[in-house]
Formats: sequence, C-alpha cells, structure tokens
Amino acid sequence: MHHHTILAIALAASAGLASAQSADHSHHVAPAAAAGNGSSAATATPTEAEVRKLDRAAGKVTLKHGAIPNLDMPPMTMVFEARDMALLNGLKAGDKVRFTADRVNGAFVLRSIEATP
Repeated sequence: MHHHTILAIALAASAGLASAQSADHSHHVAPAAAAGNGSSAATATPTEAEVRKLDRAAGKVTLKHGAIPNLDMPPMTMVFEARDMALLNGLKAGDKVRFTADRVNGAFVLRSIEATP
C-alpha cells in the first residue's frame, strides 16, 4: 500500500509540474499575441499556401502550406483558427494565399491571410 501512495504522490506532482510548464508557456505567448507586438508572427515572413477547406461557422481554415519558420513547422496540411472572422472573407477552397500564424495557448491561429494572384 505504501508503494501506491508514493506512486499517487509522484503522479500528482508530475501533473502539477506539467500544468505549471504549460501555464508558463502560454504566459509568454498570449500577452505578446494580444498586444500585437513582440509576437513571432509580427516579424514572420508570410508563408505560401493553398486553401483546402473553409469552415466559416467554426472559424477554421485548412491550409496546405510551406515551411513556417516562426513556428518551426515543416510543410504540411493542417487547420488554423481564424479568431478574426473577417480574415476568411472572400476566400474559397483552391485559393492560393500568403499567411502568417502564431501559436496561442496551444492553438495555431491565423494573424493575416491574403489571396495571391
């Protein structure tokens, strides 16, 4: 029984450490993103992409994109959140775009997006 108590304490401590690390990470990301300065996307070079799918009701867009250096992300297809719904105005599946994104509280969020000719 003593081993079970030690295991429970160890698990609780590691869970607390993980949430503290998570909270610490979001603390550094969210204020810069909210302020609009110091955000990694603010100085990011726009990334080329193709719109694969739009879900305007959910405020999400699926992009097949090139490498995103500020997120240390290789080319892939993934979903981004548009917290400013106006960013999705005029876009449709198949459009070629340039965009910037940032990670906010674990989510990948569009900062800017524009169709390219």
